[in-house]
Amino acid sequence: MQRIFHTPEGVRDIYGRECRQKHELKRRIRSVFQKYGYEEIETPTFEYFEVFSQEVGTVPSRELYKFFDRDGNTLVLRPDFTPSVSRACASYFSPDQEPVTLFYTGQTFVNSSSYQGRLKEITQMGVERIGDDSPEADAELLAMTVEALLSCGLREFQVSVGQVDYFKSLLKEAGLEKEAEEHLRALISEKNYFGVEELVEEQKLCPQLAAVFQELPHLFGSVEVLKKARSLTDNQSAVERLERIYELLKVYGYEKYICFDFGMVSRIQYYTGIIFQAYTYGTGEPLVKGGRYNELLKHFGAPAASVGFVIMADSLLTA
Repeated sequence: MQRIFHTPEGVRDIYGRECRQKHELKRRIRSVFQKYGYEEIETPTFEYFEVFSQEVGTVPSRELYKFFDRDGNTLVLRPDFTPSVSRACASYFSPDQEPVTLFYTGQTFVNSSSYQGRLKEITQMGVERIGDDSPEADAELLAMTVEALLSCGLREFQVSVGQVDYFKSLLKEAGLEKEAEEHLRALISEKNYFGVEELVEEQKLCPQLAAVFQELPHLFGSVEVLKKARSLTDNQSAVERLERIYELLKVYGYEKYICFDFGMVSRIQYYTGIIFQAYTYGTGEPLVKGGRYNELLKHFGAPAASVGFVIMADSLLTA
């Protein structure tokens, strides 16, 4: 029998100088979270499948690592911390009485295609603010994102902010079939201008709505983009909230790190308001992903407006 001593595809060993640097990076990020008054939480590495099921809207089922316990229950290695923390919050806290502020550090596991060249086990650090629907909460998490990246020595980066409600209101008006909706979501996310144009023509949407969808991949940049977005739709509340968040970030002094992208649409379905991602030079994948998810805790029996973000520690270490 052949003996195998190398790691499986998608995972790796970290040792020596890199390992020391990673521990220092985690220490710096943790100090930022604690400075803002967030409490640490640890959740299990594996949970029942229902915590990450399709109804929750997290990673697709085919990308989950699934196995069975002795009683035949389906278990899953966590692909995402937010549903786990939401489940714990619904069990042990009362976000309807006062906001719950938690942070975490740990490994996540996603069985992505080997052709994507991504690690299948990554270290994530993140925060969740549960029970607070205010724009002040959104601004606080964006400020924490900027401060955490600065604390690790990063200077050249940008946090792109989008608005899921803006896009969802357009989809509702269009009344597309599920398959066409998912295809459009992917095309806009990829900034595939010609693909979007071709799809909306196939769907025979009214000229005004078709023009808005074709404009979305172009709708990114500085704060001036908000004026353009306001002129394209009747959904003024989504844009007004972004304007309020930007004014709050000016108080923090972090507005120079912020840009807006109305073509940002996540494959994670539980987002309901702002979504954001942080990028820097030399890394194709986001260093940070986050957003608002006001409907997720309903799945665990304790409805509460929530917002959070996660830092990809391995990508940040490379940056």
